[in-house]
Amino acid sequence: MTLLLEARNVTAGYGALQIIHDINVKVPVGRFTVIVGPNGAGKTTLMSVLSGMLPVMSGEVMLAGQPVSGWGVARRVKGGLVLVPEGRHLFGQMTVQENLELGGYLVPTKERAALMDEVFSLFPRLAERRKQAAGSMSGGEQQMVAVGRALMGKPKCIMLDEPSLGLAPKMVSELFRILKEIAQRGTGILLVEQNVRQALSICDHAYILEQGHMVAEGAGRDLLEGERIRKSYLGL
Repeated sequence: MTLLLEARNVTAGYGALQIIHDINVKVPVGRFTVIVGPNGAGKTTLMSVLSGMLPVMSGEVMLAGQPVSGWGVARRVKGGLVLVPEGRHLFGQMTVQENLELGGYLVPTKERAALMDEVFSLFPRLAERRKQAAGSMSGGEQQMVAVGRALMGKPKCIMLDEPSLGLAPKMVSELFRILKEIAQRGTGILLVEQNVRQALSICDHAYILEQGHMVAEGAGRDLLEGERIRKSYLGL
């Protein structure tokens, strides 16, 4: 099993305050991996550590088998790790195509057209609206632009922080389906999500993070049917 991203016994926090403790996460090639947990569980802290915005206190972050804990955000992006942040952060006055082009700034010019075609094959709606201002699109369409922009960087692994926030259920299902297809094409996908039912129903492997500790992991559907998820997250 080839790992694109891995956290090995990672502990991190702010100042002397530890938020996440001894975390182990693996994102293999071809797998759609999800982390779920309640507010305050440490999900955002973990994403900050993996992306390079927050240093580890102990442990190691690995990218494609290489230790990267000493790398900053820019170097990790160049190494193939891209974060799609909560809230999308698009340039609203720029067109869809212009936003996508910004994602490919580190890629050789000769490769960008093929990458754009690949994005449009995954998101036909963006091809239809490539000249439309990104800020005038629906929330779901803007999330598609954000994912497409990440793909333009030719990443090894894409991390997404709560991409379903504010989206209609039908759009969430479509987005998750496309993320799984991206994973199957060979790009690692790590999704942090509060929409537990939909995330676990489609992902390959999932982790449950509570109060800074990983308390369970397994196949998404197995966890979805387990007592912890049914009682704590689904009210069953």
